[in-house]
Amino acid sequence: MRLMEWLGPGPTVAEFRPSSSQSQIVFDESKATGAVITGRRTGDFARYWGGDHHDGVPIFVPTHKAPADNPHERVHYVTEGIAACVEQAKAAAGGRDVMLHGAYTAQECLKAGLLDVIEIQLMPVLLGQGRLLFEGLPPEHIELDLVRTLEAPKTLHLRYEVKR
Repeated sequence: MRLMEWLGPGPTVAEFRPSSSQSQIVFDESKATGAVITGRRTGDFARYWGGDHHDGVPIFVPTHKAPADNPHERVHYVTEGIAACVEQAKAAAGGRDVMLHGAYTAQECLKAGLLDVIEIQLMPVLLGQGRLLFEGLPPEHIELDLVRTLEAPKTLHLRYEVKR
């Protein structure tokens, strides 16, 4: 949870509101998304945000096998691959952006050429475990353009566009 401190205090996602104006820009953009894609590991860890990441938008989970029991009506497990998951999330988003959580899921989207933008929050903490964001990518280069830098207390928000 240390990596989420830039959001500010709040018992639920809907009640988080960063105090920094620079972090508020990123927060407002994320709240304006029309769907969420999350990796299974990230979704499990976050308990799928109780079935409501924000504002009732659907949550899509690429997975090899859907669980037998899904208590959340807005959480959709997609077993047809990452491209199908992205396609379904984009359709559900109705022209709005789609937010993505999870390093492995981001890697799969990068490999498939499905990721347009990477938004990274850098914080002054080094974790000794977890999945590395750019681990296991193919040997060909994936070029990024830095298009925005926002500095907030203890957080640097970086936005990169993925070059095609």
